[in-house]
Amino acid sequence: MVATLIIGAELWERAPGRRNREQVVLFNIATTATVVIGVAALYAVLLVLALRAANAHANALQALDDGGVRGVRFNFVRHLGGAPDKAVFDRVIDRIRGRGWHVVLHMDASDIEPLSGMIRALPVPFVIDHMGRVDTTLGTGQPAFRALLDLARLDNCWIKVSGSERISAYPFDAAVPFAAALVEAIPDRVLWGTDFPHPNLKVEVSEADLVDLV
Repeated sequence: MVATLIIGAELWERAPGRRNREQVVLFNIATTATVVIGVAALYAVLLVLALRAANAHANALQALDDGGVRGVRFNFVRHLGGAPDKAVFDRVIDRIRGRGWHVVLHMDASDIEPLSGMIRALPVPFVIDHMGRVDTTLGTGQPAFRALLDLARLDNCWIKVSGSERISAYPFDAAVPFAAALVEAIPDRVLWGTDFPHPNLKVEVSEADLVDLV
């Protein structure tokens, strides 16, 4: 970086003759020393700022933990913005590791297989939203649902058997075989809810209809 700054700014002098050579050498030495000190100071400032930011993030995370927060949620669904930045995802997972937190994964059915490798490597408990948003018209033998069942065999996997209104049409009973298969596979690691108030859904849903499915 030092050489780039000196050459780019045309700070390096050349002696026009032997008489001025010593003076030019001293000038170039002083220029180089000044730029080196400046670059070192810049890196020092950036390091201090990075350490302060990391400390602030740690304090914020601890404040959330003290307040009872125990999980984070990442959305991978395309019509809701798509997958998060991988570096951000990895950094957050690393920060919640060892805190007793979990991560909720909201994804499209088509992403279950491609993301399975990443999911299997998670060092924290994870929860898959809405039965993986599988297409109920394709049956329980579809590749996406089989991949979901494979993930369910992991000890740190939990699955929400909610979102029947998202994966099937009214009266939403086409989702029942999928929920039943998940409950049978991992009866002690399934979660259920009505998903009220059903954000981003274009049809009206009665909670009573969803409760009746149970």
